[in-house]
Amino acid sequence: MSARFRHVILRANAAYIALAGSAGFVTDLAGAFYGVGPQGQVLARAPMAAIGFVEAHGLAVILATLLWRAAPERGWHLAAAAMVTLLGVSNLVFWQLFVETDMLVMGYVTTGLHLTFAALQAAAAATARPSVQFADAAAR
Repeated sequence: MSARFRHVILRANAAYIALAGSAGFVTDLAGAFYGVGPQGQVLARAPMAAIGFVEAHGLAVILATLLWRAAPERGWHLAAAAMVTLLGVSNLVFWQLFVETDMLVMGYVTTGLHLTFAALQAAAAATARPSVQFADAAAR
């Protein structure tokens, strides 16, 4: 896999995570403070649970920014693969949230994309050379 294609994978993953994370962040805040949107009904019963939603989606946006600027090196692909694997598996483990909030389509789309990017990032990592910093550290 070429470095250019690996860079496209990083950028596409970053764009998707930034979009999904931003949308989630906005709807999390609307649900937490105004009781509206899909999360509103869940957060009405446990308003302090909003911290997990807001943190997860806020961190997703921050990580998307880092991925956008990342070099197509093995370390970045491994970090991206770990991130989207965590997100996808979390969706599966807590699937009932998508059922309760009537967001099954969103669950299918986001979980499918998380797991698709996990596979792409793993393949990219397998074909990339180690980062220069990692190679230098290993030589010491």
